[in-house]
Amino acid sequence: MTKADIVNEIAKNTGIDKTTVLTTIEAFMDTVKDSLSKDENVYLRGFGSFVIKKRAEKTARNISKNTTIIIPEHNIPSFKPAKTFTIAVKK
Repeated sequence: MTKADIVNEIAKNTGIDKTTVLTTIEAFMDTVKDSLSKDENVYLRGFGSFVIKKRAEKTARNISKNTTIIIPEHNIPSFKPAKTFTIAVKK
């Protein structure tokens, strides 16, 4: 399902026009991105959590040049679904 499909479904189910729904979804995604970039987790009860995970520094290999490189410590966004969300998907 794409963002356009989500917009169409929400517009159909709520009766709100598509441009308003798209603007709302874009604002939601921007807010989540901004919060995660500030190291603030986003918790949506009954849906899940958008959290920042810290990846430790590690040593890797560049296979084409046969050299060792160091990948610095960095943050990566992650999504952890809520228990009710997981149960609903399993059924």
